[in-house]
Amino acid sequence: MLQNYIKIAWRNLIRNRAFAAINITGLAIGLATCLLISLFVLDEISFDRFHEKANRIVRVVFRGTVQGGKMNESHVMPPVARTLQANYPEVEQATRLRQGGMPHYLVGNKLFNEESMAFADSNLFEVFSFPLLRGDSKTALTQPNTVVLTKSTALKLFGRDDVLGQTILTKGGNTPLTVTGVMDEIPANSHFHFDVFTSMASLPEAQSPSWMTSEFFTYLVLPEGYSYKQLEVKLPQMVRKYMGPQIETAFGMDYAQFQKKGNDIGLFLQPLTDIHLHSDSPYDLEAAGNIQYVYLFGAVAVFILLIASINFMNLSTAGASRRAKEVGIRKVMGSVRLELAFQFLIESLLLTAIAMLVALALVYAALPLFNDLSGKTLVFSFVDVPWLLPGLLLFGLLVGLLAGSYPAFFLASFKPVAVLKGRFNSGKNSIGLRSGLVVFQFFISVMLMVGTTVVYQQLDYIQNKKLGYDKDQVLVLSNTWALGQKEEVFRDLLLQDPRVINVSHSGYLPAGPSNNNNFFVYPDNNATQLVKTLRYDVDYNYIPTLGMEVVAGRNFSKSFGTDSTAVIINETAAKTFGWNGHALNRTITRPNSEGTKTTYQVVGVVKDFHFRSLHERITPLVMVLGKNPGTLIAKVKTRDIAGLLASVKKQWVGFKTDQPFSYSFLNERFMKTYESEQKIGQILGIFSGLTIFVACLGLLGLAIFTAERRKKEIGVRKVLGASVGSIVGLLSKEFVRLVLIAIALASPIAWYAMDKWLQAFEYKINVAWWMFALAGSLAIAVALLTISFQSIKAALTDPVRSLRAE
Repeated sequence: MLQNYIKIAWRNLIRNRAFAAINITGLAIGLATCLLISLFVLDEISFDRFHEKANRIVRVVFRGTVQGGKMNESHVMPPVARTLQANYPEVEQATRLRQGGMPHYLVGNKLFNEESMAFADSNLFEVFSFPLLRGDSKTALTQPNTVVLTKSTALKLFGRDDVLGQTILTKGGNTPLTVTGVMDEIPANSHFHFDVFTSMASLPEAQSPSWMTSEFFTYLVLPEGYSYKQLEVKLPQMVRKYMGPQIETAFGMDYAQFQKKGNDIGLFLQPLTDIHLHSDSPYDLEAAGNIQYVYLFGAVAVFILLIASINFMNLSTAGASRRAKEVGIRKVMGSVRLELAFQFLIESLLLTAIAMLVALALVYAALPLFNDLSGKTLVFSFVDVPWLLPGLLLFGLLVGLLAGSYPAFFLASFKPVAVLKGRFNSGKNSIGLRSGLVVFQFFISVMLMVGTTVVYQQLDYIQNKKLGYDKDQVLVLSNTWALGQKEEVFRDLLLQDPRVINVSHSGYLPAGPSNNNNFFVYPDNNATQLVKTLRYDVDYNYIPTLGMEVVAGRNFSKSFGTDSTAVIINETAAKTFGWNGHALNRTITRPNSEGTKTTYQVVGVVKDFHFRSLHERITPLVMVLGKNPGTLIAKVKTRDIAGLLASVKKQWVGFKTDQPFSYSFLNERFMKTYESEQKIGQILGIFSGLTIFVACLGLLGLAIFTAERRKKEIGVRKVLGASVGSIVGLLSKEFVRLVLIAIALASPIAWYAMDKWLQAFEYKINVAWWMFALAGSLAIAVALLTISFQSIKAALTDPVRSLRAE
């Protein structure tokens, strides 16, 4: 019986090739898109869940508000870990990480400089599930000057992984580091990745009692079933007890007075599994994901699969009249309703199976492009992911049953007497359902088109917004610290090139990775007006090199010996200090944790410039004159960038450093800040196009059916003198009306959704009316193009043939 069902189903698909092709194509694209997005979403939510204690690990973070700005840091002070473990028995373990940059390692006569390093406490491998391939995880990092390498790093440095007891040197260091462990690679779905872990016992700052400095990423292990909120409510008391005395020493006021001034700082806890998608700290170990994008892509996956399923239901019910007589004869011959429904479900499952095979081929073909767009390394493998095959089979079965259940029972419900007498009517309810489903398809399509338009407009706004500095043709040369005493010579050589306008020494950059330094100061010797600012260490050429505008006073100058204690502030700092228009020659004082103070005089005010992402509002900034070797910023003016770079590289090589020539452009660093938004815009654009394409496939199928159903009417109208244009309009207006309804429904919801998305930016566009008009016009144009071909074809058909066939 089953074999007979399958044979009939196959013959029916072959007989109705056009409808089958439309259904298979739409369903395959929907399934492929859903599978790709599912891979992305599953990868995003899987971060850090591979650790055995994942549900028990929390990270301690520092948040607060001090006049002038908010503090939101994912690292905390050196003594936090040991203080928590000593005072709270629910803290079973505490471990710390501190970034160590990318030191230069010497192994024999070879120099290696691409390995990222972190200092780690000795119990790191007891907290996190990073198994050691060689060495003892409990003792590997207990002694100073010991390191654990990843397997790939061991192979790179030594050519093998059995390297326990081998030593390496850091360039400039005199103490050899002993390899005490080799670990497997850190999984991609971890919120941090390091190639080398050095014992925290090697770092003197790790033992510091200071509660005024941070940079230590601190993790706690809590008991099974214990809510971290129970511990979090106890932390303010600890902050008051241990940080309060040091605040009083530094700022000259006790902790209660500090809070009365409107300042609010404290420690909070963040579950390990929330870090990747819910962390909002601007300075984390690695760039975090965004839970909103996971929700967005998940919704798109569901929507496009729904649209593909809707197409199937629409086309199956619309084509029911073709099979009405078949159903009538089958019922007369004794077939019961359940048997007929099963027959049509088999056809649905067969079509779904074919669509699934096509979808798998599309996934394999599109995965490299999707990985490139999303920045992932997703793998679609039945071997590596054992649950994938049964999951796909179940997924295909569910889609086939859901998409085919209504058409199956709809077709099986025909009354044999009526259909055999030619009085078959698909019913107003069926037509109404099909209309509603078409509206839903274009409702989703219009929302995605509006969303894509808003995203691209916001990115264009970001790219062209006046930033307060000149980001174009600014060359950033990294690693110039490797030149040592010759860094100044290299700078002078750059200035001798007529294509180079100016050069500045500073690692403080307004775009991309940059040095950062919080600066707590108060104006006019008034310690009660403590303000948090950001401090930039710059040289005499920094402001002119970056094309910033001094709106009051002057730039730093070698003509003034007192500029060593001078500062230049931005407009926001002047307003925060209460100096609107009267900032020159005023003073700011910086208290130190030791109780000493440093006073600076304001010699200039620079026009506000965006030194952080446009997601954040401009905050107070103080520039001080200071040496900041290691990075050169060069303003250039030439069309021959390649020639300039070749010349600069030649000069660099001439110094015979161990460092490779490394450079970037400030505008590229700026755009990289918004890389996630750019990727989201590209992916959303592609998915919008696919959604519209799938919707149009369904519309095309319905247009074919409508033209066939009204064949006699079209013939009569042509005989009576109707023009081709009038007939095309007759067949098209119904669909255009449905698209207009979809536009009306989608517009307010799309406006609300995109307005919420834009709230993440402090500087943003307004959602304008023309964006909805554009999306609506495109939807109508696409719909008309889709149905016009079939409508014109029907209108040009010889009416004699239409009436004879009827």
